[in-house]
Amino acid sequence: MRKKLLHPKKTVLILAAAIVLSQLALQHAFAQSSEPNLVTAIEQVAKQSIPAVVHVEMTESQEVANPFYQYRNNPFFKQFFNLPHKMPKKFERKIMGLGSGIIIDEQGHILTNNHVVAGASKLKVTMSNGQEFEGKDIQLVGTDPLTDLAILKVTSKESLPFLKFGNSDDLEVGQWVVAIGQPQGLSESVTQGIISAKHRRGITNPESYQDFLQTDAPINPGNSGGPLLNLKGEVIGVNSAIFSTSGGFQGIGFAIPSNMATHIAEQLIAHGKVTRGWIGVMIQDLTRDIAQSFHVKPDSGVLVADVVKGGPADKAGIKRGDIITAYDGKPVSNGSVLRNEVANTAIDTDAKVQVLRDGKTQDLTIKIENQQEELKVLSASLKKRLGVDVQALTPQERGHYGIEGSEGVVITWVDPKGPLGKDGFEVGDIILKIDDQPIEDPTEFASIMDALPHHTKVALLAVDHRTGQSGIIAVEIP
Repeated sequence: MRKKLLHPKKTVLILAAAIVLSQLALQHAFAQSSEPNLVTAIEQVAKQSIPAVVHVEMTESQEVANPFYQYRNNPFFKQFFNLPHKMPKKFERKIMGLGSGIIIDEQGHILTNNHVVAGASKLKVTMSNGQEFEGKDIQLVGTDPLTDLAILKVTSKESLPFLKFGNSDDLEVGQWVVAIGQPQGLSESVTQGIISAKHRRGITNPESYQDFLQTDAPINPGNSGGPLLNLKGEVIGVNSAIFSTSGGFQGIGFAIPSNMATHIAEQLIAHGKVTRGWIGVMIQDLTRDIAQSFHVKPDSGVLVADVVKGGPADKAGIKRGDIITAYDGKPVSNGSVLRNEVANTAIDTDAKVQVLRDGKTQDLTIKIENQQEELKVLSASLKKRLGVDVQALTPQERGHYGIEGSEGVVITWVDPKGPLGKDGFEVGDIILKIDDQPIEDPTEFASIMDALPHHTKVALLAVDHRTGQSGIIAVEIP
C-alpha cells in the first residue's frame, strides 16, 4: 500500500499553524498560572522597579600628611625637588565614589552598601526622573560595616516610590533574578541571570557577617547597593561585591540576602546602630580530621574551642570540646551559620542549643547577651595580654591620615612595659591589619588577638601618629 504524501506547501502551512497554536496555548497557560510570565516578566520588573532605584554619589575630603614637610629646611631637597619656600604640613584631597540605593519606604529611607557612603563628607542622591537630593535634604541615618549596609534618608515634598522585600530563604538555585543599578555610572541599567549558589561566606572580610547569594546577573562597580529582584519584583538581595581579576564583571557576583538586609535596616532606622547577640564562645569548623576524631560528619556542627569565663555559654554549661549541632531548632553546619543566627537573636531572650558531648546529645538553654559585653570582656583581656586598649577610627582621623575604606583601630591607652609598648607603639598610633588581614573595629581586633596561641609572632600594619607614615612591625604575642 502506498502512503499519500502531503504537498510541501500544505506541510509548511500545517507547521505554521501548529506553531501559532502552541504559542497561543503557552500564553494561555501563563495567563492561567500564578507564576510570572517569562515572556514579559523582566520588562515588568524593570518598569516597576527602576523608579525606586537611586544613584548615590559621595565625596570624601581627606587631609593628607605632606611627605616632603620633614625636608622643608633641607637645601638639597628644596633644590632637587623644587620645593616651595612655604610648604603646608598637610594638603586636602577629594575622593569621588558612585553606587546605587533602594528606596524602601514612603518616609524616604534608602538602603545601600556601607562602602558606598563610608567616610563621605558630601552625599548626593539622584532618582530616575532626575530629582536630586543633597545638603539638608539627605541624612546618613546609620551604617553597619560588618554587613556592609547603610541607611540614608531623603526629605521630599512628594511621595516617593519604594520597593518591597521578598523572603530570601525561599530562593532556589537556578531561579531567575534581575539586577538594577548604575554600573560605571550608567543609570538605570538592568541585567538578568540566575541564582548560582547560596550561603557563600568568606568572600570579603572573614570576620564580618556574611551569607551571600551568588548570581551570574552582570554586576559591575556602581551596582553596589542596588537591588537583586525576583520575577515578582520583590527585592531578594542587595548587590554588594564581585569576584574579578580585571575589576569588571566575570560571571560571579554577590548579594546580601533580603532577610539579613531587612533585619539590619530595621535596627538602623530605629536606633541608628545595630545590636547583636553574643554567647561567648570561640568556635572552629569541623575539618575532616576533627570530624573523624569525634565520629561525626564535617558539616554536622561546630567545635567549641574555648568558652569565655562568665559569659552566657559558660553560665549555660557549654564546655570546651563540645560540638554545637543545632541552635534554636536549626541545624548548624559551620561557624558562620551559628555566628549569624546568634547575632540576629534578640537580647535577653533564651535560645535552645543542642550540643554533642562524649558522644551524647544534650539540650541547653542560653540567655543571649549584648555583643557590647563581649567587647568589655575582650578589652580586659587585651589590656592584660598586650597592654593596650583601642577604639574605632573617627571620620576625622581617617581623613587626617588618608585612610580609605573602613579598616583600622586607634590605640587609646598603652602600657610602656607591655608587648606593644616595648615595640614602640604609642597612644594615637593606628593598626590597620594583622598578618595582612584588615581590621575594621575594636571587637574584631580584640577577638583575633585573644584567639592567638601563646608566643605567636604576628605582623602588624600600623600608621605612626607623629609622621603619618605606615609600616609593618613584627610583634610577639605572649
